[in-house]
Formats: sequence, structure tokens, C-alpha cells
Amino acid sequence: MPSTMPPDTDALLATLAREIAAMPPLAAMGVSVHGYDDACLVLAAPLSLNVNDKGCAFGGSINSLATIAAWGLAWLALATRGLEADTFVQDSTIRYLAPLYGDLHARARLAGGDWDGFADQLAARGRARAVIEATLATAEGTPAAVFNGRFVAIRRTAG
Repeated sequence: MPSTMPPDTDALLATLAREIAAMPPLAAMGVSVHGYDDACLVLAAPLSLNVNDKGCAFGGSINSLATIAAWGLAWLALATRGLEADTFVQDSTIRYLAPLYGDLHARARLAGGDWDGFADQLAARGRARAVIEATLATAEGTPAAVFNGRFVAIRRTAG
């Protein structure tokens, strides 16, 4: 994906990759940052580390990858604006639409609103919410799973 972000985006992506690698379940899944532009974060994980008894992707891995892609997108939206916050998934749903027999690629995008409004709300109120959608597709491009999550960011306080 072509990048339209500020020059420090590579450093932020490296930081995000380290954050992900430091989480034992995600390290075991082999999660990596696969691509990013100002609207979409793509995380990947190999099928070989996330396979179930049927030879397709394990549903828990699909849900985990979608969740962390959405969380990572919110983290990047704040970091690119110089804001620090603790970001949590508040609630989520996922629909499994087709088996996934290849490597996993979760594409996360903001589902409504805009990142500037999210950042402004965080700055003004100390809290902000965003709804983020993450999708995973089969090798043929057919949707395999669609995740929708509401994420809350809480401004960090000194001390």
C-alpha cells in the first residue's frame, strides 16, 4: 500500500510490531504488520501456526487477528497525532462467512466518524470511542470473516 503518512510512520510501525511481538499469544500466532496507509492497517499471520483440525484457519485466531488489527489501527491513529492513550476493546462481534485455507490477512478500517474527531474527543474529554471493522478474505477475495469492534481510548495521566 502506498503511504500517505508523515515520515515517522516507519518508526511507529516498528513500535507497533514490537508491541505485538511482546504479547505472547500474538507471538505464538506469528502476527506481523503487513501494510498500512492512513485508512487501513493490514496484519498477517501464517496459516501453519493458526490451523484447526479441518486444515483451515482456527476461528479463535481469526478473531484475535481481527481484534489486534483494529486495536493497532486505533493506536496508530493516536500515535500519528502525538497522543498517548490506553486503548481497549469495549465490545465486538464477528461473523464467520467462509473457511479460510490460506494465510490470514486482517484489514482494519474505521467504520464511521473520523480520526480527527476521535483525537479531538480524547483531548477534550480524556476518553474517546471508535467503531472499527476488520475483514479477512479467502485467496479468491471472498469475505471469510467480518469483525466489528467498539474501542475506547483513555488518556494517560502523569504519575
